Amino acid sequence: MLVLGRKVGEKILIGDDVEVVILGVQGDKIRVGITAPDHVRVMRPEAKRRQPLETSVGGKALEATA
Repeated sequence: MLVLGRKVGEKILIGDDVEVVILGVQGDKIRVGITAPDHVRVMRPEAKRRQPLETSVGGKALEATA
């Protein structure tokens, strides 16, 4: 695991296509923005556990895969 320290507004690049930016910090919560191509699924682990059969990413409906 790579552990990085970032300030608000700073970015982390993952590969050539994924960008993570720190949007804000408030108490113990951190807001991050993630820019990724449509074919890259980005989701929180707790959302994946309760994922419905169909989900929307970037305004496009995608079928869930098992």
